[in-house]
Amino acid sequence: MKVGKILKVSGPLVVAEGMDEANVYDVVEVSDNKLIGEIIEMREDRASIQVYEETAGIGPGENVYTTGAPLSVELGPGLIEAMFDGIQRPLDILEAKAGNYLVRGIHADALDREKKWDFKPTVNVGDELTEGDIIGTVQETEVIEHRIMLPPGVSGKVKEIKSGEYTVVDTVCVIETDSGDKDVMMMQKWPVRMGRPYKEKLDPETPLITGQRVIDTFFPVAKGGTAAIPGPFGSGKTVVQHQLAKWADAEVVVYVGCGERGNEMTDVLMEFPELEDPKTGASLMKRTVLIANTSNMPVAAREASIYTGLTIGEYFRDMGYSVAMMADSTSRWAEALREMSGRLEEMPGDEGYPAYLASRVAAYYERAGKVICNGSSDREGALSVIGAVSPPGGDISEPVSQATLRNVKVFWSLDYALSYARHFPAINWLNSYSLYQAKIDAYVDENVDPKFADQRKRAMSLLQEESSLQEIVRLVGRDTLSQGDQLKLEVAKSLREDFLQQNAFHDVDTYCSMEKQFKMMEVILAYQDLGNEALAEGVLVNDMMVLPVMDRISRMKEIPEEKISEIDDVKKELEEQIRALIEKGGSLDA
Repeated sequence: MKVGKILKVSGPLVVAEGMDEANVYDVVEVSDNKLIGEIIEMREDRASIQVYEETAGIGPGENVYTTGAPLSVELGPGLIEAMFDGIQRPLDILEAKAGNYLVRGIHADALDREKKWDFKPTVNVGDELTEGDIIGTVQETEVIEHRIMLPPGVSGKVKEIKSGEYTVVDTVCVIETDSGDKDVMMMQKWPVRMGRPYKEKLDPETPLITGQRVIDTFFPVAKGGTAAIPGPFGSGKTVVQHQLAKWADAEVVVYVGCGERGNEMTDVLMEFPELEDPKTGASLMKRTVLIANTSNMPVAAREASIYTGLTIGEYFRDMGYSVAMMADSTSRWAEALREMSGRLEEMPGDEGYPAYLASRVAAYYERAGKVICNGSSDREGALSVIGAVSPPGGDISEPVSQATLRNVKVFWSLDYALSYARHFPAINWLNSYSLYQAKIDAYVDENVDPKFADQRKRAMSLLQEESSLQEIVRLVGRDTLSQGDQLKLEVAKSLREDFLQQNAFHDVDTYCSMEKQFKMMEVILAYQDLGNEALAEGVLVNDMMVLPVMDRISRMKEIPEEKISEIDDVKKELEEQIRALIEKGGSLDA
């Protein structure tokens, strides 16, 4: 192990000399406390090291030990249900060793070396395998079958395959390769800054169903797609991320708390084990990996945390799973980049961020995608990446938001005015967009209802028209509008309040299937069609506004999934009451 000497300490940045044999991104151990760090710049024999732990008390002259390997994560059984810090140290083990606060220099293996897993082989002696082929499975939780794959770079004939209970570091398979026999264990390591290999990237065209009406109907994201949620403080970014983590129809969820408040990660830890997965009936934690690098943890590790999450997500993608990764928030990650760049005395770009901010953001989102995985079976996997952005003062013209918007295909614009008005999710339907819309329209027309896309377009145009009509109402009052325009305002109001608004804390309304979304939208648009018929017969909008059925329309969102046929009854009742109005020529009380 090569030893260098510390020259300078500046917060999390340490400069050491005598490091001529080291490489950029190598992991090092700083001082005799063995603090974990990573080389981020080399100048001759001097290495600039970002240290992932508190550096107070470290001084010039102390030793630096190079490991000769880049920052890597351990991938194998034991990831699901675990909670790691930004460099994949298991927080429950650290707590057992050192108490409630992280202690400098403490180390723990990411995956338990003692626990035995029941390995079931899926190949036989003599089989010819290529990298990425599945050699066996482990039932990690009730809902996740962990597929043990041949590591990248390993191909050949199966010489020996085992069955039974083994730890992650025991040899379970021996592969005869051109360069000799290769022992394969259940665990593999991978550098976090390098994307895992795959055969081919596919066009994402299947929606990632989230159960959130404003997202699924108006601004959908595809499996293997990218999305951003920019919004000011208090606009509900974290609650939207939590909702996506809970209800998105991904098979595995990786949730990264990057520089956010610790109590938000606590909420996740408290809620997820108690929540029932709508698909499996088991706890949501049974398919979730949590990575917490909260605001009070070392800032340098924040920069590594999202790469740790990405690599774990890619690993499950390679098994053939659909994975959703939430990063909350990438702005805090960019702030860590800015701090380290400042300490390196690099030339600053916009607002002090490093000049390479845009390329780092692009490289991050490029690792999302729907792919054909390595191996001979042509299995497909998808990694969807959803990042929250916290622009100061809600100004999305700042560099992190702009760099993000150039790379993602879905933009959910959170609006403080909506959240102030208690309209949640506070996604502004006039500013948001989805570039997957055309592909998703084709999917929902085929799999939900042939009229879904047409109804969505009609509903969106109503909401846009309402915005123009509201300008007139503010200037000269509602009574100056025609009866037809007043009806449009009422229907748009119903869309906003009865469809777009959704209560994350309501037992039923927290999740809404695509079938229910279609039926709810159908009822609200039927209100406009029937209303126009009534207007033609001389009925006034004010008479329709007080129909008894309007109360049932506003409570459609509370109808449970197993009773969504009741929404058809609401539509029938609406039709009956408006027909009765037409026959009486006005109010039902007349």
